[in-house]
Amino acid sequence: MIQDIYPSRLRNEFANCVIRDGDIALFYDEDGRVLLGTDGGKPVFTTGADARGKETFYLFSVDETRFFLVLDGAGFKKDGFKHYTVREVRDICSGTDVYALFTAYHLWRWYADNRYCGRCGEKLGFGTTERSLVCPKCRNTVYPRINPAVIVGVRKGDCLLITRYNRGYAHNALVAGFTEIGETLEETVAREVMEETGVEVTNITYYKSQPWGMAQDILVGYYCDAVGDGTIRMDANELKYAEWVRREDIVLQPNNLSLTNEMMQMFKEGRT
Repeated sequence: MIQDIYPSRLRNEFANCVIRDGDIALFYDEDGRVLLGTDGGKPVFTTGADARGKETFYLFSVDETRFFLVLDGAGFKKDGFKHYTVREVRDICSGTDVYALFTAYHLWRWYADNRYCGRCGEKLGFGTTERSLVCPKCRNTVYPRINPAVIVGVRKGDCLLITRYNRGYAHNALVAGFTEIGETLEETVAREVMEETGVEVTNITYYKSQPWGMAQDILVGYYCDAVGDGTIRMDANELKYAEWVRREDIVLQPNNLSLTNEMMQMFKEGRT
């Protein structure tokens, strides 16, 4: 999955530090597209040398490589470089690069959506002792937003409930959805499966979780079993496809970045 970068390690501890020329400096435009070059199909990053005279703040490190966000870099251009959406990053990058860029996008989105205090309207500043945005007037503190969501592998004997979204990602997927106010993750599983496919489920069992910076998510994977014959009544507003598919017929996604794909693969190989 995207976070499986061993022996490398993401170091997300807060640090109040100054950028150096050799650090990676990420320039995002107003639409959240990141500026990258390419060399032999691999991404080339802008650096601290490109950010001289710009306002930056520290994001995280991957091993000893430090990543910074350029706060006033929306109009910056560099020969041979172009802007890529986070979805395009998923297709052109791999390993630590795609994980770092997804995580950086998560933090860029947090900052872009929280320029001003929601309580009094004052411009927010950066916390100096933790990763936060702090209002200098009323001291309201804003932390990075993390949205809990579930990924659900629904089983019926030797079949798995495979879906495809109505919009966006075009490949095979599983039932998924965000947790609502006052709801447990297990209740989210049962509700989302019922809403999207009309299938009642039981034996809800936790599998694994995954950070997913593209949507500011923490994804939580569950397997469960269909009750009765598992008749599907698909919500056409959410999905364009929902079918019971036998293990051997499951078509996996084109890369191994997602928890969804791993869960489909686990079932396909008879490991759950």
